[in-house]
This record gives sequence, C-alpha cells and structure tokens, in this order.
Amino acid sequence: MKNKLLIIATTVALLSIPIINFGQAPNLGTAANFVLFSTNGAVSNTGISQLTGNVGTNNGSSTAFGNVNGVMHDADGASAKCASDLLIAYNKLDSTIPTFFPAPLLGNGQILVAGVYSISSAATLNLDLTLNAQNNSNAVFIFKIKGAFSTNASAKVKLINGALACNVFWKVEGLVSMATGTTMRGTVIANNAAINMNTGDTLEGRALSTTGAVTVSGVLAYTPIGCGSPVLTGPIAPALGSAACYAIFSSNGAVTNTGITYVTGDVGTNKGAATGYNPLLVMGTIHTIPDGSTAQCAADLLNAYSYVNTLPYDIELLYPAQFGHNLVLTPHTYIMKAAATLTDTLYLNAEGNANAIFVIQINGALTTSTYSKVKLINGTQSKNVYWKIEGAVSINNYSVFRGTIICHNGALGAINTGVVLDGRALTTGGALTTNAINAVAPALPSNCGTVGIPSPDAANANEAAAIYPNPFSTSLTIRINDVSQIKHIELRIYNILGKEVMYSILTKQVTSLETSHLPQGIYFYTIIGNNNIMQTGRLVSQQ
Repeated sequence: MKNKLLIIATTVALLSIPIINFGQAPNLGTAANFVLFSTNGAVSNTGISQLTGNVGTNNGSSTAFGNVNGVMHDADGASAKCASDLLIAYNKLDSTIPTFFPAPLLGNGQILVAGVYSISSAATLNLDLTLNAQNNSNAVFIFKIKGAFSTNASAKVKLINGALACNVFWKVEGLVSMATGTTMRGTVIANNAAINMNTGDTLEGRALSTTGAVTVSGVLAYTPIGCGSPVLTGPIAPALGSAACYAIFSSNGAVTNTGITYVTGDVGTNKGAATGYNPLLVMGTIHTIPDGSTAQCAADLLNAYSYVNTLPYDIELLYPAQFGHNLVLTPHTYIMKAAATLTDTLYLNAEGNANAIFVIQINGALTTSTYSKVKLINGTQSKNVYWKIEGAVSINNYSVFRGTIICHNGALGAINTGVVLDGRALTTGGALTTNAINAVAPALPSNCGTVGIPSPDAANANEAAAIYPNPFSTSLTIRINDVSQIKHIELRIYNILGKEVMYSILTKQVTSLETSHLPQGIYFYTIIGNNNIMQTGRLVSQQ
C-alpha cells in the first residue's frame, strides 16, 4: 500500500513540474529564405507547383519551375551563403540531446509535446501526427531520424495549442520521400540524401538537402511565418490623388459602355467623350466631356504611373504566359518582363497584414481567361493592390479582377460581360470600353465628389450606417454611426428584381451577418429606423 501511495505521489509531483522546452531552434540564417534548396544536387519540378520562398542549389541546376513567389538562386553568392548556413543549422540539430525515443512508426493519431525526439533507424509517418505546444508559442519540436524518412499517402502533421511550423525541425540521415497528399510541417533537412515530394503534397516549412537532389511534382510549399520572420508590408503605395475618385478613366481616349453596367466611382475622360453609362446606375459623377476634374485626374494619374513604373522590384515572375494557375503572391513588388495571361485563379496573401501593399508590374499587355479570378486572402484589401501595365488590357467574360489598373498608353479595350472589377480601370492614353460589368472603386477618399464605400474606421459622417465590405462574399457588417439611433432599426436587402432576400433587426452598434447564401450579383439595401428610411444603397456579392 505504501509503495502504491509513493508511486501516486511521484506521478503527481512529475505532472506538477512546469513545461520545459528542451529543444532549442537552430538559427537557419539565410537558409530560412529558401523553400527548396540543395547544397550539392539538382532541384527540379514537374507539373504546376505553387512555391513561396527562394529556390536553388549551390552545385547543380534548378529546372522546370514555373512562376515562383521567390528568387531562383543557382550557384551564386546567395546559394553559397545558404549552403554555409545550412551546414551550421544541421550541426546544431545533430548536437541536440534527445529527450524522447519514440517507435519508428509515427502518427496514427499520436500526440506529442515539445522536445527532441530520436529514432535510431528509418521512420515512417502514417495518418495523423499532432504536435501540441501546450499554449507555448516558443515550443520547439526536433526529430532526429538516423535513417530514411517516408510518409504514407495523405499523412498529416497537425499543430495545436500554439504550435508553429517555424519551430518544427526534421533532421534525417537518409532519403526523404513524401507520398501523395501528405501535409508536412516544419523544416526538413536531409543529410547526404535526396528529398522527393509528390503530387498534392503540402509543405509548410522547407525542404533542404546538404547533398542530394530535391524533386517536387505539383506541390504547394511555402516558408512558415513567425519565429522572427519578417512581416511583409510590400512597397509604399502610389499616391493616386484625384484619380482615386474614378472607377473608369482615360487621360486620352474615348470611354464607352454597352449593356447594363453598374459603377461606384466617377467615370470620365480628359480627351474625347464618355458615353453609354446610365446615370441611374452610376454612384458617382459621369464626366461626359473633359473638365477641371478630368484634367486634374490625368495629371495625378501620370504621377502615379511614374512612381509605380520606377519602383524597384523584389521578385521577377519568369513565365508571364503562365500567370495565375492558383499562384499565391505575398506583399512585394513583382515584375513580368513580357505580356502576361492570367488564367484561372491568382491569390494575393497579405499574411494577416491588412495594410500590406502589392504592386505587379507587367511590361506588356494583360489578358485574362474567361472566369478568371483574383482572390484576396488573409487580410488583403483591393485598395492596396496596384497593376502597372505597359500595353492593352483585356479582361474576359465573368472574371473577378481586384486592384487599381494603371495602364500606360494602352487601350483598356475590353472589360467584358459579367466582369466584376473591385478596383479601378485607369489608362494614361487609349480607349476604354466596358460591357455590362460591375465596377466598384475601393475606399474612396472623402474629398471625392462621389459616394464613398464605407469602412469600419472611416464611416461617412453623412450616412446613418457603414456597410462593409462592399463587394462582400460570405459576411456583411453593419455599423450604426449614431448609437442614440439604435431603437428599432431594420435592414432589408433586395435582389435586382426587387425581391427581398434578407431581413434583419439591428439591435447593436455593430452587427455581422452571414451572406454566403446570396449568389453573386447586384443587391440593393434599405435601412429603416422608426418607420423612416434612414439610408439606401447598392451592394455587390462576389461569391
């Protein structure tokens, strides 16, 4: 009985000991900037892979990669420094003292806490392996595998309770082979061996080899954020001046519309005429002929163009004809040195920084496929996206395009049927044609003579409420500007046929509503307070 009590007391005492982080993350140095790298070996790709981070080798070549959200480095100064830093990091991991000795088969629902895990043979990951940081964001997980490391199809490393991929490390003394559909997290360092990633694999981390080929095929791989990684802000945005008031504008060319087009923002030209726009469908001023406003806009637009044209770029997208195809970009200045074709989907990822700026320079024309989409994720705002295009622009039917287009001496010749433009179409010289589109200029400044788009931190004082975002997708927020008015306020939303599709009583200053059931299109809203209409307006759904 006494022995049992002693065991129980000892167990309780051990459980009471504070969590200790035995592992210490190595300093990766410049290797932290690479998503794929080999010190001595080829780095190659097949299929369409989406990569964020630098790619390269210090002795070999990188082949068959499409557009990479990073810089390619083959046998240059950056690759030499990476090779040196990788060796230091490997030695640091190799010298860590193990605290746990798991079986070679990892996963199968296993949950591990922070520490240094040593496996004295080859190892395999099957099904799910969960890494639990126990609410310690500095928790480090190190796996030292004295042999090859493989994953079975659809195996997954999951992170919970504050665990971060940037604090997970896999030091492998042999071949690393990830089967189809694997989700891997952490920095993988293969010593004197190759790394193979297969179709459908996802890597939140890095795949680095001291000596051996790195081969990927149709994967998603991106360097992790956190652990002191830089917060990406992008460049300083251009000052649009009065051009910010316009959704559709040409400094020198006719501006024409056919079909039913909705515009939030001004429409005009400084040379020629603006025709075909229905004043009832434009929430702004239609400058049918040049005037003082169009003259100022032309001057401000030229200044904005000069700025974005001379802005130094960070990353060159090497294959403009392959633009899109689910490519993910982060806040940077990008350049494509030829005409570009946007096909399928482009993702702009602000990594949680709502003020991050994206500038995409295209030294040639821009064409999009039908149903192409620019999607904003992780805090990206359309007001912070800028496109500088040296040539004509053609946005094909039913595309969703986001950001301010600054076209230089080229026609915006075809913004076609069903296009949703969450931004502006501006050209310094050339005709501009729209056909049954929805255009909404984002975040209009208070000095514009148009109806601004309300935002949570800058509501129009003349309005009873701010409704945002507009365009919206899965949710809509309504903020009542005057708290004293919150008595009995109703929000009614109607489709373009006048049918009421949504009704809500607003009882708080800020109300968020689920809108995923509203299909893409134009809607009208009415806010009613004490049986009086307080505000009306137009909304755009972009499902």
